[in-house]
Amino acid sequence: MANEPTNLPALPPREVARVAVVVSRYNDWITDRLLDGAVQEHARRAHGAGSVEVLRVPGSFELPAVARAAASSGRYDAVVALGCLIRGETVHDRVIADAVAHGIMSASCDTGVAIGFGVLTVENAEQAEQRAGGEMGNKGAEAMAAALDAAGVLAALKKAGHR
Repeated sequence: MANEPTNLPALPPREVARVAVVVSRYNDWITDRLLDGAVQEHARRAHGAGSVEVLRVPGSFELPAVARAAASSGRYDAVVALGCLIRGETVHDRVIADAVAHGIMSASCDTGVAIGFGVLTVENAEQAEQRAGGEMGNKGAEAMAAALDAAGVLAALKKAGHR
């Protein structure tokens, strides 16, 4: 049946634990919180195995290029991209958001490496704070969890294909 779940074997965290976190310095009062959440989630899931390497970039627009380079390097099992775009008076934030989302998805699809999307696109600072450890959780932690889960599935698919 098409709607039945696939039961790929879950990989132990130590097999999918080398992660690059590419984080924007712009709006660092928020992105630093996202980074903290991502690092804590990695530690929780990997139980001390593996590593997290932080790669800082000037702004969200630079995230896709560095995420792609990290994914292409062969050094990482997953990559997480973290940024914060707050709506302004012009459409600049939306143009950047669209470019970043497309670039990160393209990088992940082209390299075959899971890239977690932790780029906030919010209306105001209060919404950013709510999503960086406030009422709405920590989207950096969620992006790390998604990247590790996707990396595990990709690794299981690759392993299953080599039997």
